[in-house]
Amino acid sequence: MSFVKEPLSLLAKNLNLRITVILKDGSEYRGKIVGCDRIMNIVLEGAVEIVGGQPVRNFGRVLLRGYNIMYVILGEV
Repeated sequence: MSFVKEPLSLLAKNLNLRITVILKDGSEYRGKIVGCDRIMNIVLEGAVEIVGGQPVRNFGRVLLRGYNIMYVILGEV
């Protein structure tokens, strides 16, 4: 198994993939990653807010600030 040393390059290689983003406050968002930058700001298309494992709110496009991101899960959950 090979590991990627640069998380940003991993995100950039997986544009248009569905991901889950967990924020520091415990919020969870799922959607298709359509953009990211060097400070890990992430743009999700078709984003859905998840609470208790259930979708509660749909967003068209959302920007998640890199400072608020705890971790990212690549692929469907």
